Amino acid sequence: MADFAFKEKKYLYIKHNILSRMKKLVLITSLLFLGATSARADITSRMTSSVQLTVNSAATHMQRVGNSYSISGNNVDTTDGTTANTITAGAISSGVYGPGTISATQDDPGESFSFSTSFIQGDALHTAGPDVGDVSPFSNQLSTAAGTAGNLAGTVNSQGALTVTAGGAGTTATGQFVTELQIN
Repeated sequence: MADFAFKEKKYLYIKHNILSRMKKLVLITSLLFLGATSARADITSRMTSSVQLTVNSAATHMQRVGNSYSISGNNVDTTDGTTANTITAGAISSGVYGPGTISATQDDPGESFSFSTSFIQGDALHTAGPDVGDVSPFSNQLSTAAGTAGNLAGTVNSQGALTVTAGGAGTTATGQFVTELQIN
């Protein structure tokens, strides 16, 4: 019986030792899981309001048109009035080309022929730009007057609320509210 009691005590000691270690293990894992559930995040929230008011300035855009001359023919003779079989060299004055006079005669009367000429007179050279609203000597131009502020206004109050009031011609008013949320 003493032998049985010794075995029982040894069994109880082993059982107690295992339970003690399991309690420690449960306690440690519980602490790990509790620590893991806490959230650690940096959150940044930003709200901004802005108003942009613009009054356009006066502007003039011009584009000078260049000279263009072309001539073509088949079964014709050309002359500039003095020399046969000549295509005029023309003359340039103040940047404008003058092609001169060209006449064409049919080589073989009664046969087919073709003759074509085209001329676009360019703009004269102009060294000074026009004032707003003035008409320049250029073929392509766009001139706009300056904008007028009129009642143009915009405000942002301490709560971030926007107020924008339209202005006169040539003005722009833009109000903007931006919310930004950043989570790291």
